[in-house]
Amino acid sequence: MPRGAPLACTLELEAEARNAGYRIVAGVDEVGRGALCGPVFAAAVVLADDTDTSGINDSKRLTAKRRELLSERIRRTSRAWAVGAADAGDVDTLSIVAATHLAMRRAIAGLGLRPDLLLVDGFAIAELPIPQWPVIKGDARSASIAAASIVAKVSRDALMRDLDATYPGYGLARNKGYGSQQHCDALGRLGLSPIHRRSFCHMQLRLFAGECAVAGSLAPPRHELR
Repeated sequence: MPRGAPLACTLELEAEARNAGYRIVAGVDEVGRGALCGPVFAAAVVLADDTDTSGINDSKRLTAKRRELLSERIRRTSRAWAVGAADAGDVDTLSIVAATHLAMRRAIAGLGLRPDLLLVDGFAIAELPIPQWPVIKGDARSASIAAASIVAKVSRDALMRDLDATYPGYGLARNKGYGSQQHCDALGRLGLSPIHRRSFCHMQLRLFAGECAVAGSLAPPRHELR
């Protein structure tokens, strides 16, 4: 590909894998890695050989409505798909990288068939005895990885909308657990909920406290920080 050429999601890598002798190729991607709360999600997708890839792209480049439609189509027409998650406790105990790998392994284990090759966005998955091709900007190049990113994003967004009703005040239905201004302000007022990643949020609360102290309007958190 010429330098500077726009990336496009195709089945070229999947075709290259088949030419190399691989028959069950799964795309794997994650979402929620940078969020302040909620689980990190991963999806694994094995596309059918005759998959209609029109519209499939990096989930971040798509509208919410388009993601919903594509996710339904991917789940209906793919050979196999599965979602895995690692919760806030996993993130705090293991580290975000290890928790992300855990979510990916869980997604792959849920496929119901064993891939003989994984196309993974960005980096190889640890502790997994399956051949892998890490692909830089894979969710913008491989239709299988992009499909996984869409399924994972739609699944996690739905959960965060549900969690917004359980833990109101943080704006989770809108910010999906990421560090929006509304979310960071709510951390200062409300403290941490059980689904917040303490390893991520303590720094956010310290920053908020410092800003409020300068302004002379520090509001003490309701919940003790542990």
